[in-house]
Amino acid sequence: MNAAARAPRRVLHVITGLGTGGAERQLCALLRRLPVACDVVTLTHPGPVARELRADGVRVAHLGMAGNRDAGAVPRLVRLIRQGRYELVHTHLYRACVYGRVAARLAGVRAVVATEHSLGDHRIEGRALNPANRALYLASERLGAATVAVSAAVAARLRAWGVPQERIHLVPNGIEPCRYRFDPGARRAVRARLGLPADAVVLGGVGRLVAGKRFGVLLRAAARLPADVWLVVAGEGPERAALHALAVRLGIARRVVFAGDCPDVPGLLSALDVFVSPSAEETFGLAAVEALAAGLPVLHVACPAVEELPRGEAPGARRVGAAPGELAGALEAELALGVRRLPVPRAVRRYGMDRAADRLMDVYREVREEVRGR
Repeated sequence: MNAAARAPRRVLHVITGLGTGGAERQLCALLRRLPVACDVVTLTHPGPVARELRADGVRVAHLGMAGNRDAGAVPRLVRLIRQGRYELVHTHLYRACVYGRVAARLAGVRAVVATEHSLGDHRIEGRALNPANRALYLASERLGAATVAVSAAVAARLRAWGVPQERIHLVPNGIEPCRYRFDPGARRAVRARLGLPADAVVLGGVGRLVAGKRFGVLLRAAARLPADVWLVVAGEGPERAALHALAVRLGIARRVVFAGDCPDVPGLLSALDVFVSPSAEETFGLAAVEALAAGLPVLHVACPAVEELPRGEAPGARRVGAAPGELAGALEAELALGVRRLPVPRAVRRYGMDRAADRLMDVYREVREEVRGR
């Protein structure tokens, strides 16, 4: 049987929500490249990424899940899978993986793939790991046919949990490098929209405003920098009010911009001068790779996407200490070099979206062949 015959013709992607997050943006970019008909169902929150998917011509359904214990979501999802006659179901993020794997098997679909985007050593998607959620994850994992790890670090964690090696497939995240190319016009427009002085030095970070992203550390580091250095924090989440209050207490609120959900990440990166990722536990570091594609210097506490590469493939990225003082010192050293745009490094080409889509299609074919042989 040739490779085309083994590939599924219809795939359903099940994701927990479609707000502006790394996994959600990754799915949107991936569907532009996958050579197979794909629909999407979101369990909750059909946010900005849902609108972007629909603009691309992707059908998006909202399951209307009321909470983690909405058991009625399973039969609703089963009906949707049966009605769509999907040959493969691909789940993304913890809740969607648990409910999606169960629903797919009840609907008679054995070709089930899950991508593990956010498994850390101590947290999964911002929630603390405990014996209960770990046991639930492992029980549902056995209902699938394959689990995709977005980095070698995630693959190692899955193996340590007891997921068999033969079920784990390494498919690093991908980006569309041309979308992030530095744009002077976008720099001016975004700075004007956010109220940033045209000639200011601007630091920035992108991510969910949750404790694990450690944006409070970035605020404390920024408070030690000269008063003409501005900071942009792009993202939404439960920590927003606390972070704003911290900026007020530190006396830097006038030069900190909380940009909220940011659908125009390329424009935002053009507006920045240095990108900072203060999180001490990352599963990939997609935002850091996007920043490298925009020619920005990148300071990161943890970033498997860079750390797992051969030495020298991301010369613009530098690992820094996790404490506010260490980060402030690294920022001072970076700013002393002057505002500049860097050449796009080899690392960005390694993480091209075409490569990610090709690797994922190989997983789809392997899974389809495996379940047919059972």
